[in-house]
Amino acid sequence: MSSFQSLQTTPETKSEEDVEYNKICEKHKQLIETLPKVDGWWVQHMYNYHDFWLSSYILKNNLLLHTFFKSQPTDIFLASFMKTGTTWLKALMFSTLNRHRYNFSDHYLHHHGPQSAFVLLDLETYPITDFTNLSHPRLFATHLAHTLLPACMSSCKFVYVCRDPKDVLISKWHFMSKLRSKDQPPLSLDEAFELFCLGVSEYGPFWEHVLSYWRVSLEFPDKILFLKYEEMKKQPEVVVQKLAAFMEKPFTAEEEKKGMVGDIVKLCSFENLSNLEVNKTGVEKFANMVEVENRDFFRKGEVGDWKNYLSEEMKEHIDRITDEKLRGSGLILTTTV
Repeated sequence: MSSFQSLQTTPETKSEEDVEYNKICEKHKQLIETLPKVDGWWVQHMYNYHDFWLSSYILKNNLLLHTFFKSQPTDIFLASFMKTGTTWLKALMFSTLNRHRYNFSDHYLHHHGPQSAFVLLDLETYPITDFTNLSHPRLFATHLAHTLLPACMSSCKFVYVCRDPKDVLISKWHFMSKLRSKDQPPLSLDEAFELFCLGVSEYGPFWEHVLSYWRVSLEFPDKILFLKYEEMKKQPEVVVQKLAAFMEKPFTAEEEKKGMVGDIVKLCSFENLSNLEVNKTGVEKFANMVEVENRDFFRKGEVGDWKNYLSEEMKEHIDRITDEKLRGSGLILTTTV
């Protein structure tokens, strides 16, 4: 699932693509020189592009995405802000869609991390790939806000997951601290808290990111299935049934009678996935340049872990920002756990 076939081209076509690619390189260079810049949580710098903070590499790939990516009507995208339950949702979506391809006693997810089941479009780069080797429907993932996506994706289905921002902050701080270069000074929780509240983190601001998908989901509920991590934790079987119906592969009465929904939930549970050898020792490589240990995708998966880190004053501050940002939208993210 994680190796992609390069686009086959004639010399003439390749020349045209090279011209386009060189244009993107020049535009990217100009943007990096002119856009507002701050220190990143993971990489050295982030740049404010169309009101969202992106690393230089992600910014360049966003330009490539708009120029070269060709969506198909059957494509399914998992979209999320970082550390909102993406890994779990990847496992659930993949196993639900492919429930007839694999035996639960020797499943794909027993030998591969959930990250490998989706193409992370944010990190695909030149030479452009055509993804012809992917089975259909093709599964893609992105952390980009909806407003940063190419128009060609508007006809495709999206599953979006959000989470209480207090838990997002803590999970993201832990994750980025593990990936942060040793050449950079450690990012303290106080620093991360202040930056997060200002909207300054990779792919942030968090609230604007969530709203970019929420608003579209209200207008086109058949195109965006909007999920909350906390509801997934409370009723995972209900969510799996929603996913199956949304992805146009609903469970039959016979499948439900046999307990297939429960089998998928059990297979993809945090307890099961985090204890698999592949997720204890495996490494996921993105775009042949970014390596992340699979175990770093599994920390706690708990609702309300923020209580172990944030003071009451910090909690109230984030809740106040959340209420202000989401006021009038009909969306509620804060939890009372």
